Amino acid sequence: MQPTPAEKRNVLLLASAQALFQTISVMVLTLSGLIGQQLATDKRLATLPIAMMMVGAAATMIPASLLMQRHGRKAGFLLGTGLGCAAGLLAALALWLHHFWLFVLANTLVGGYQGFAQYYRFAAADIASADFKSRAISWVIAGGIVAGLLGPNIGRWTQSISPLPYLAAYLVLFGLSLLAMLIVSRTHIPPMQVSQQHGPARPLLTILRQPVFLTAVIGSAVGYAVMAMVMTATPLAMQLCGQPQGASATVIQWHVLGMFIPSFFTGNLIRRFGVLPIMGLGIALLALQVLISLSGIDFLHFLSGLILLGVGWNFLFIGGTNLLTESYQPSERAKTQAAHDFLMFGLVSLASLSAGGLLNTWGWQSVNLTVLPFLALALLAVLGLGIKRRGRLQLS
Repeated sequence: MQPTPAEKRNVLLLASAQALFQTISVMVLTLSGLIGQQLATDKRLATLPIAMMMVGAAATMIPASLLMQRHGRKAGFLLGTGLGCAAGLLAALALWLHHFWLFVLANTLVGGYQGFAQYYRFAAADIASADFKSRAISWVIAGGIVAGLLGPNIGRWTQSISPLPYLAAYLVLFGLSLLAMLIVSRTHIPPMQVSQQHGPARPLLTILRQPVFLTAVIGSAVGYAVMAMVMTATPLAMQLCGQPQGASATVIQWHVLGMFIPSFFTGNLIRRFGVLPIMGLGIALLALQVLISLSGIDFLHFLSGLILLGVGWNFLFIGGTNLLTESYQPSERAKTQAAHDFLMFGLVSLASLSAGGLLNTWGWQSVNLTVLPFLALALLAVLGLGIKRRGRLQLS
């Protein structure tokens, strides 16, 4: 069944909002470690602004979900873009004052914006028909391709037009958030029906114990945490390894394209081969990235490794999101989605925070070796659910 024009319009609007947010997110991830290195007196705290962005996202997940359940998706999305506007102005002020902790606070507000923006993909799944659902999620995540083209370069393009390095980039962040607010205001997302809000619902702990939920959250969280840890450390690692200035922006750009270009076909791959094989392929690509990163520190090692990191993240993140929709009833939607993203960004926060300490204390190889046990855990979860489902099919 083909999606209706209304479905396509709303999904494309959500994809546009996602594109703007992801551009902001990639810009912040690209610049914050370098800015933190400049502003922090203790260089081990260089990646703290990135970690606090993830903490802000995790802390916002549950309140955002409850707010949107009560007042609608659009109200929450508008509030999120408002946090983005505030973050841009506050970060610019922090750079002007050369104030590390004010910059950390600004990044935390970006995390609050992210906490709301993470629900763009769930909103697309909610308004899409069953046949269109996996493609709708992929379309929204594919909006990040714009981020791959713009995000890593905003700092470089704006560096010469402001009295302080990167200050203008955060004024651009303010403008992009304002544009996202306008786009979100044009969406039409039907509110949940009363029966969906107040219908029979299982206790949250019962939902969390389901193998399908556990596999979804382990896949999403491990994929996102591995991606965040390696990506956070990459600009600093390339600088420490003697790579030329600007090389990290090129690597991050190709990494982000690797994250989002597969979204054009990930949904179709899931429909054809199933969600678990695609998640397994994502784990394999992340493991291959580790092998490449351990084999050398030339530009091509960073470039090829980060591209694989992006594609692996895409398969695990979209796969985990699709799998999550199988774990709840309509009346359980808000709390299940919130619990999933809260757990995911909790792990991502720890990964981002540890990246700076691992890199400065033990080096680039330690960052990559640290992710291997988590990849093993994700593989066990995917294989376990696959075996369980195959057993059920044989019994039936």
